[in-house]
Amino acid sequence: MSAKRILLIVGGGIAAYKALELVRLLKKRGDSVKAVLTKAGAEFVTPLSLGSLTGEKVFQDLFSLTDEAEMGHIELSRAADLVVVAPATADLMAKAANGLANDLASTLLLATDKKVLMAPAMNVRMWLHAATARNLKTLQDDGVTFVGPNDGSMACGEYGPGRMAEPAEILAAIDTVLGAVAATKPLSGLKAIVTSGPTHEPIDPVRYIANRSSGKQGHAIAAALVEAGAAVTLISGPVDISPPLGVTLVKVETAREMLAAAEAALPADIAVCAAAVADWRVAADAEQKIKKTGDAPAPLALTENPDILATLSRHPFRRPKLVIGFAAETENLIAHARAKLAKKGCDWIVANDVSPATGIMGGDSNQVSLITAGAEDNWPSLSKTEVAARLTQRIAAHFGKP
Repeated sequence: MSAKRILLIVGGGIAAYKALELVRLLKKRGDSVKAVLTKAGAEFVTPLSLGSLTGEKVFQDLFSLTDEAEMGHIELSRAADLVVVAPATADLMAKAANGLANDLASTLLLATDKKVLMAPAMNVRMWLHAATARNLKTLQDDGVTFVGPNDGSMACGEYGPGRMAEPAEILAAIDTVLGAVAATKPLSGLKAIVTSGPTHEPIDPVRYIANRSSGKQGHAIAAALVEAGAAVTLISGPVDISPPLGVTLVKVETAREMLAAAEAALPADIAVCAAAVADWRVAADAEQKIKKTGDAPAPLALTENPDILATLSRHPFRRPKLVIGFAAETENLIAHARAKLAKKGCDWIVANDVSPATGIMGGDSNQVSLITAGAEDNWPSLSKTEVAARLTQRIAAHFGKP
């Protein structure tokens, strides 16, 4: 299973120490974890211990001015793949079952649109109480999944059901829930290749030919495809942004390396060639830095780079079922995009005007036209994340999985 984003809510109970081991297991396999520590939970484990293990800030206060300036509780509740409550105390279960939201943890549970997994932990009498039984049924009816509790000795000296499940059991339950979620996603079972960023074509050991691509749009598309359930290989040129969680990342420098990586990633169902690949490279890059001599510089002899989009579009044996290219133009946008669609042999072209005045190259927004053989769909100005989401929806519809 690819790396996932887990939001862990740690409630107040002696079993909170097991949450630390759960974080360690999640991080060991590559998942990212953000932790929310309740006021009661902080009586058993410290923010420092949780933060040290997660490598992230620990969230505690619903009314934090810095976190809530941008409605941080909403972002936290929806940016994860799964919300895990461990330990889920009787109090947290009661709040969630009845829609209460008087602290950060209960507000997150009310605001989330993601699956929730709870690992209850409480005294045996509390677990067997009629109120807890009612809350359990309500939460199960609402779609919350539970792991445990187990039978065993309590910290209070009693014996019976109420012990929180062991971290390994919770980890297995996480995989089960996420597996079920992935199976329902529209692109589940499909494999995608995304190229992103610029390429750097060396002139000598310190200089190169490049362009202004930031990789933001290609990386956003890779993230959206992962979110839709696809297995994504992201082939990235040199960029200053982090890869999305869940992709298989292949870092390259040159166009020839990018083509080799793309062919190595075949077979695939989808190929999105969003990278701004340099059209030309120096025919023979210098082994040593080229020095100024006072004479007129020798002209650079250029040769054409391989065409990655055309190669994938016309691959004789393993052509992806859907090949999408990008046309970054500064004039005659639609005409040039249609010419590229015909020349390259791809299925769709995403065309955008990257004239300096648009701020698109390297910026956070984009305005594109989706060009197909028989249609032209002009989209409004959107964030690159929104463009990626809309393109992914079109891809899902193409495969009959809207």
